[in-house]
Amino acid sequence: MTAFGTAHRLCVAPMMDWTDRHCRYFHRLLAPSALLYTEMVTTGAILHGDREKLLGFNRQEHPLALQLGGSDPEDLAECVKIAAKHGYDEVNLNVGCPSDRVQRGRFGACLMLEPELVRDCVTAMRQNVTIPVTVKTRIGVDECDSYGYFSDFINRVSESGCEVFIIHARKAWLSGLSPKENREVPTLRHEWVYRLKQERPDLVVILNGGITTADQVKRHLHELDGVMLGRAAYQTPWLLAQCHNELSGPGSVPEREDIVREMTKYIHGQVEKGVPVKHISRHLLGLFQGLPGARRWRRFISENAHRDAENHELLLQALAAMQASVPHKGRHVA
Repeated sequence: MTAFGTAHRLCVAPMMDWTDRHCRYFHRLLAPSALLYTEMVTTGAILHGDREKLLGFNRQEHPLALQLGGSDPEDLAECVKIAAKHGYDEVNLNVGCPSDRVQRGRFGACLMLEPELVRDCVTAMRQNVTIPVTVKTRIGVDECDSYGYFSDFINRVSESGCEVFIIHARKAWLSGLSPKENREVPTLRHEWVYRLKQERPDLVVILNGGITTADQVKRHLHELDGVMLGRAAYQTPWLLAQCHNELSGPGSVPEREDIVREMTKYIHGQVEKGVPVKHISRHLLGLFQGLPGARRWRRFISENAHRDAENHELLLQALAAMQASVPHKGRHVA
């Protein structure tokens, strides 16, 4: 893993039902040094479920962090030990998800109302592993939405020794808004995250929320230690490659056609393990977003992915169909 403190310069957010191991393999091709995160996994699922299914990953995904959902210090301590044994580079505690299901489990954004509990959870986790334990949070919750409340929360949790905070720069409403609306409706306050970094230069502060261009990434990195891309990285995945090239230099990432070929090799191996092609191809629908032939690419995959679960040539077929629809071949891969 890259040096602690610089590993978070470019991150991809944990996203339920999206950032599975196939998505992460794809994202790794686009951004070789980005820090990737799993979907949130609850402590109960890890302690009582199929751990290989929940925690398994490809070695190429490193550096990789596991995001945990839970609020019991003992359970979290046990799960972080399991995560370390599985080879994760970091464990992240979810203190930002506002969904009803998460609230019923007493974790996610509702934990912002219990800063001492979060501190105790992180303390228990850090005492049991040597890998970093980090926190992903919001800037507030419900009526507890002042800068003072936010900074006090961070200060209290940092008493655990936690040094890395990933901050979604919106508050969360625990009722009245859906999880999707909670990502869009509350006001973005990037300036609060900047202010926190100024007041706590000892902390590693990573910004999440409302970041959609490589230029924005560069601008935020002048003020903060890192940025985390969420839905933008999934809907327009080439943004990851653009960001990586900005940070590492032009030519650091292969062209789109090369990515398609690499993912075809990956799909072939997964098909042999019984994974339906559609579980992988769905993550690549936006690869050519905004370029000539992108609609044909998406349509071909959408119409054919479910027809043959073992068609490991699907992406190459989609690429050929897209190229045939574009008068000047190659324009879409520039």
